[in-house]
Amino acid sequence: MTASAFAALVDWGTSNLRIWLVDSQGAVLGERQSPEGMGSLDKAAYPAVLEGHLSALGAPSDLPVVVAGMAGARTGWREAPYVETPAPLVGLFQHAVQPEGVNRPVYILPGVCQREGGAFDVMRGEETQLAGALEQGLDNALFCLPGTHSKWALVENGQVKRFSTVMTGELFNLISRQSILRLSVPEDGDAEADPDIFDAAVDQALQPGFALTSVLFSIRAESLLAGQGAKVNPAARLSGLLIGAEIAAIRDDLLRHGKAYLIGTGKLTRLYARAITKAGGEPVLLDGGLLVRRGLLASALSLFDHEFKD
Repeated sequence: MTASAFAALVDWGTSNLRIWLVDSQGAVLGERQSPEGMGSLDKAAYPAVLEGHLSALGAPSDLPVVVAGMAGARTGWREAPYVETPAPLVGLFQHAVQPEGVNRPVYILPGVCQREGGAFDVMRGEETQLAGALEQGLDNALFCLPGTHSKWALVENGQVKRFSTVMTGELFNLISRQSILRLSVPEDGDAEADPDIFDAAVDQALQPGFALTSVLFSIRAESLLAGQGAKVNPAARLSGLLIGAEIAAIRDDLLRHGKAYLIGTGKLTRLYARAITKAGGEPVLLDGGLLVRRGLLASALSLFDHEFKD
């Protein structure tokens, strides 16, 4: 099965590692996944971890590898310096770096950074998903990548024009676990269980003059004052307020583009889709795993063609 392998594509995040063996058309010949993310590895451990998984997949000893994500961070395997916005997605491969300690070709792709106007921001990994979206014709679009630190990215003419990172997921965890709202928001709270409560909170956050910090304590007060049998879901309300406030900040771009391409799966992505709809946009869901493979494959094809011509 590995005789026709073209490359190994690696998405090396903070918490997880995913590897795909693919042919030159991107068909998956083998796949591995593990919790050996950047956050749990010393620099010296990367070669052995990679080779262990490639060996388990039966990869040839000279099979080239293209890596995206946190392996290229300053505290990762080898730093791949950021490409500054506006960043051409088709040219990311030109800034790839090669780490030491391996006997096969390994290329680590860069992230993207933003400095203009003091709007300092960085991404690593998401740009490869955006490159994958570019491969399916989305060269002018607004993207949302939900997560602990969600990203909003505006792509124009195949370039990451500007982007922003929003700490909504982390704020939800901090507020619900470490603030006074921990007394009201259960650890197993399900924001999807009461969509009407979530929707009402999003609507509130989208109103002109909304101030998040002046509203949060009302979640605690409601849980104290609600009568017996009253329908409350503090997790749904907190989630709706936070996600609604995030989307309110991007609403002008959303209404201008009409569509927001959501890269992700699961509950959080569905909640973002509801909130985007409430804000007047049209959410379009994309598969993040498929996009990162497409982006990695595009870089692999460009890298190897470039080397052959040289």
